[in-house]
Amino acid sequence: MSTNEQLSVFALGGLNEIGKNMYAIQYGEEIVVIDCGNKFPDESLLGIDLIIPDVSYLVENKEKVRALIVTHGHEDHIGGIPFFLKKLNVPVYATQFTLGLIELKLKEHKILRESELIAIDSNSSLTFNNLRVNFFRVNHSIPDCLGTVFYTPEGAVVHTGDFKFDLTPVNKQYADIHKMAKIGEGGVLLLISESTNAERPGLTPSEKQVGEHVYEAFQKAKRKVIISTFASNINRVQQVVEASRLTNRKLVLLGRSMVNVVQVAMNRGYLDVPEGMIIESDQIEQFPPEQIAILCTGSQGEPNAALSRLSSGNFRGVEILPEDTVILAAGPIPGNERNVTRIVDNLYSIGANVIYGSGSTTGMHVSGHGSQEDLKLMLTLMKPKYFIPVHGEYRMLHHHQMLAESVGVEPGNTFIMNNGDVVDIQNGIARQTRSIPAGNTYVDGIGVGDVGDIVLRDRKQLSEDGLLIIILTMGKRDGSLLSPPDTITRGFVYAKDNEELLKEVNQLVTKTVNEQREGNRNDWGRIKRQVKKSVGQYLFAQTKRKPMILPIIIEF
Repeated sequence: MSTNEQLSVFALGGLNEIGKNMYAIQYGEEIVVIDCGNKFPDESLLGIDLIIPDVSYLVENKEKVRALIVTHGHEDHIGGIPFFLKKLNVPVYATQFTLGLIELKLKEHKILRESELIAIDSNSSLTFNNLRVNFFRVNHSIPDCLGTVFYTPEGAVVHTGDFKFDLTPVNKQYADIHKMAKIGEGGVLLLISESTNAERPGLTPSEKQVGEHVYEAFQKAKRKVIISTFASNINRVQQVVEASRLTNRKLVLLGRSMVNVVQVAMNRGYLDVPEGMIIESDQIEQFPPEQIAILCTGSQGEPNAALSRLSSGNFRGVEILPEDTVILAAGPIPGNERNVTRIVDNLYSIGANVIYGSGSTTGMHVSGHGSQEDLKLMLTLMKPKYFIPVHGEYRMLHHHQMLAESVGVEPGNTFIMNNGDVVDIQNGIARQTRSIPAGNTYVDGIGVGDVGDIVLRDRKQLSEDGLLIIILTMGKRDGSLLSPPDTITRGFVYAKDNEELLKEVNQLVTKTVNEQREGNRNDWGRIKRQVKKSVGQYLFAQTKRKPMILPIIIEF
């Protein structure tokens, strides 16, 4: 089957995971990419800063890649864009606010001048040879979010982006429900829809409810209010601004991302802040504590974020004191609970009044993702023939499949896939029979993709059992040991307390080298391997540890 005659849909990220979303539509010689995000590493990925999608397939087919369309400005949808553009400098289409956030990243990477950024909105239309692309507005926890419709020779493909149905949006950006219904009436061949809250029953509440609870907490607060939320949630930031205005408080912004995102939102007209409300942190002492509100990053317990440093007393010039009110206006992402709990404990030990926990109990957070009834409404509006659930772990995709079948999608017409799996559609028939290269690319410092499984395995071994370096000074001519081995240990045992053990190691090394020297003179590689093997077996027998053993041979 020739790809020139068929429609192909695939994901390079966002399937069976939360984060690094990246999807693509291909028809013939044209590929249009949707989103390019990142995700943050867990504790097993030692030293890794970011995880971005593997774009090797796109690089191999770079002459076919026409554009990158960005649905909204969250990190898991834009975080990989600088790395993507360094390999594929294609036009980037996004809304005004999203472009502002992308520009911040491209400036950091010093590629803003070379990048082509094109502003779109829900009324825009893009035309390529075989693809026409239209958009519709959706609600989410960040301004300017779009769903995307691809009109292809095979039929319409809809990508929802991240969404919920908020009938009372704080920013007055109402979802294009009528446009969605019209798209569905025209016929949708394939729907690609996010699955984050597919396990949650009901409708996701409106963001407007959070504002009421924030205002109530500001009214009751006796001293300073410190509130932490996602910097990108401009709707919530606006409600914090409004609560500060109504309670006559000055507002201090802490955390680089909070300062940057708020500045972008103000410059582009997405955030209305009264003149003179925002002050610098060094001005706090000029006002009574009941006239101060601090808006900061760190709601997920990130160790270096503002809230974590405040909770441990390590934020220069700003401190939390007894009877200050601290609000965590965000639910912990799975995996972050331990870090959040540590911060809450620190805050209680200070004597602060802490408002935290799930949004349903405190009223301080609602999700930006649609729950089951939201997802069913989208499916009902679109009435797709085929369905691909995305943006979720496997159980979420499975629940979304069941929701789709409950509202009329034929059993067998839903594809639950892994990253790299391809759905090919020809003559109206969809099949999933092939895959393309896909996976994780690790960013470590300035290195991109140069840290793989072997390096991570070494780091894990070093972190668990430490390092033993064995320095051998050997004769170049006869391969003899010119001096006793010198053993250096780091993170394995404390040398002064284990002199006998290290003495035994040196004796074993000497014996091993002398045995290997017979008939293998100057075969340094073989000698190193045998030293590692014999010392490793001995140390495990004595200590039940497996340090990394690094023999170094110096020739004389």
